[in-house]
Amino acid sequence: MLLEKTTRMNFLFDFYQALLTDKQRSYMELYYLDDHSLGEIAESYKVSRQAVYDNIRRTESMLEEYEEKLRLFEKFQQRQVILDQLAAVIQQGSSSNEECLALIGQLKETD
Repeated sequence: MLLEKTTRMNFLFDFYQALLTDKQRSYMELYYLDDHSLGEIAESYKVSRQAVYDNIRRTESMLEEYEEKLRLFEKFQQRQVILDQLAAVIQQGSSSNEECLALIGQLKETD
């Protein structure tokens, strides 16, 4: 569960980091990408661990709200599944143009 949450937050951060403040971006990078502890981040910024914790939790909520409205990560996942299917169809060598075109059509629909 923890790994799934970390992976999700990393993806959401990648998609929506431009919408965050510098401080939010910095805390999230240190916590999720660089694997710093709350205490290490707090020490670096001369704030309490609770302040870092609160900031990270608020930022996580914001990222989830952005995803709920914009669905960039969901669409990315859908495209990845279709691309994997398309690659498998092509690698089999027995694919028809209709199969490939149908998958390409699905890709277009995700946007």
